[in-house]
Amino acid sequence: MEDKIFILVKVAIQTTHPNIHDAIAELQNSDVKITSTGNVQVLRTEIIPMNTRTTKN
Repeated sequence: MEDKIFILVKVAIQTTHPNIHDAIAELQNSDVKITSTGNVQVLRTEIIPMNTRTTKN
């Protein structure tokens, strides 16, 4: 059976960005790896984009 689940991930960061929203925007372009188990095969993972403020907004 294929289904979709949402997993909330807590991330502690240290950044040189003056604005936390810039750090969030940068991390949204990174990779996340959740591996399969004996009973669960991971088909796809993605970071769901957040609407963060940037210097452009």
